[in-house]
Amino acid sequence: MPQPCRNTSKRRRIDVSDLIAAFYERNSAKFDSSRRKSFSERAWLDRFLQPLPKGGRVLDLGCGAGEPVSRHLIDRGFMVSGVDISPKMVGLCRTRFPRHRWINADMRRVAMDGFYDGVLAWDSLFHLHGDEQAAVIVRIGAWLAPGGRVLFNTTPVKGTEMESFQGEPLYRPSLEPHQYREAFVRAELAEIDYRPEDPACGGRSIWYLRKA
Repeated sequence: MPQPCRNTSKRRRIDVSDLIAAFYERNSAKFDSSRRKSFSERAWLDRFLQPLPKGGRVLDLGCGAGEPVSRHLIDRGFMVSGVDISPKMVGLCRTRFPRHRWINADMRRVAMDGFYDGVLAWDSLFHLHGDEQAAVIVRIGAWLAPGGRVLFNTTPVKGTEMESFQGEPLYRPSLEPHQYREAFVRAELAEIDYRPEDPACGGRSIWYLRKA
């Protein structure tokens, strides 16, 4: 994984939709190749999927090119709808998994139909500004079926981490844990587990929730 460095100084607010889309368009092939070599999140994904109904609907926000996360969901028998802001990444998903639904859109604005048994925002939600993350969490709550599950990861403390991939900067803003929990209340989501900087999962800080 790219190595982060934390910077909590004030920065000019960046339009993440343009920044992230452009980054992944330029680096889609290299990022896809790199991402397919690591799957430290398998145990968390299996925990997330275990209570879902067989063949259930899962929404993967920030699905990238579908490897390895979406593939794991599909291999476990779930019907996946993936959303990603990068056209090239979505194109790779459509080629690899044509029986599933892949949408080129911004997770802050995409309109989803029906309800989902699970919603995943893995290595994706943290690309948004903190207030935007909170707003997407509320949207996730509206998309979930009763008893549905949510799994996403963040950086461990409020501020902005900066990492580098192929020499290019990527910004990863974060809220304080209590601010995420305030968003959970608005989204009617109940916390099952929070694991800050899980060493078994590449140091990710992981949130696991259910629809209250």
